[in-house]
Amino acid sequence: MLLASTLVGHALYPVALHGVARRRPEPEVPVPAQWPPVTVLVPAYLEAGVIAAKVDNVRKNGYQGELEVLVVADGDAETAAVAEAAGARVLLLPERRGKSQALNAGIAAAGHEMVVLSDANSELEYDAIGYLVSALLVDGVGAVAGEKLEGEGAELAYWRFESWIKRNEGRLGTTLGLDGGLCAVRRSAWRDIPADISNDDFWTALDLMERGHSVAYEPKALMRESSIGDIGLSWERKTRVLGGGLWVMWRKKHLLSPRAGLVSAELWGHKLWRSTLGPLSHVGLLGLALASARRSRLAQFFLVGHVAAGASLVAQEKGVRIPLPAKLIAQILYLQLVAFGGMRRCLRGDRVLRWDKPAR
Repeated sequence: MLLASTLVGHALYPVALHGVARRRPEPEVPVPAQWPPVTVLVPAYLEAGVIAAKVDNVRKNGYQGELEVLVVADGDAETAAVAEAAGARVLLLPERRGKSQALNAGIAAAGHEMVVLSDANSELEYDAIGYLVSALLVDGVGAVAGEKLEGEGAELAYWRFESWIKRNEGRLGTTLGLDGGLCAVRRSAWRDIPADISNDDFWTALDLMERGHSVAYEPKALMRESSIGDIGLSWERKTRVLGGGLWVMWRKKHLLSPRAGLVSAELWGHKLWRSTLGPLSHVGLLGLALASARRSRLAQFFLVGHVAAGASLVAQEKGVRIPLPAKLIAQILYLQLVAFGGMRRCLRGDRVLRWDKPAR
């Protein structure tokens, strides 16, 4: 039972999901006869070094309709000045409000119904905007998630695994895997994100699904981000995101009821179990293995695997090159540790709305 519980989020749910989704056809996304005008909204704070390249990346993305690039500078006059010089329309907030509130302000100021959201450090692959808009034009769709590729090796493998889950969820009708690095929303379907929410993308997906909109997934809309690299920065970001996600689920806890249907199944399988019950069951398995180590080879193998994963994690941080299997087990252990860090932050009420970040 402990083993099954540990595997729910990372193995059992994805496999069961794929078993159901493979019987469903891929959603058809027709090419529009006339491309609608689009606003590309980029929230930015301490992004003076990359914002001009971002504006250029958006303008050269190949979108065939009218395109507005709107940069919301979150209390950052330097980023605002660089973005304006690069040709973007700029909304400079008088003080820093945090990403969620910057998005609220940007959506209110957007000139068009179709709004693409993208981070300043996300590089869009050619025609990503067009793919998102095509999917957003399908009846009943309130938002579209693009595909995120970040880092390399084990980290990239993790994001490809997430993308596979989103694709299967999308075939069932909706996915909660919206990523703020690249997604699209209908301005008329947007409802302001509350002031105590830091996970803007997760909240937006659940809020839209709760109100009857579907969230589509478009794997051809690609964006790339460099790995955050430093394990300290990675730990801060991942535990903040996970803790904030748990708070979102608490605020939307009525969607965990089986009466919420597909939304409930995706919440439990894709998010909640993986973030709480799975890691707790993992600790239970470790305790069981320790108690059985003298008489069980399986228990010994399990414990040795954890030692190897821990050693691989330390070696990676020190810059030692290790083989891909070692990277994978290190990544799995790291994600389990992140889950406990996220749970701790959520229980402490540590909801950072304006987090420290390095200037880019």
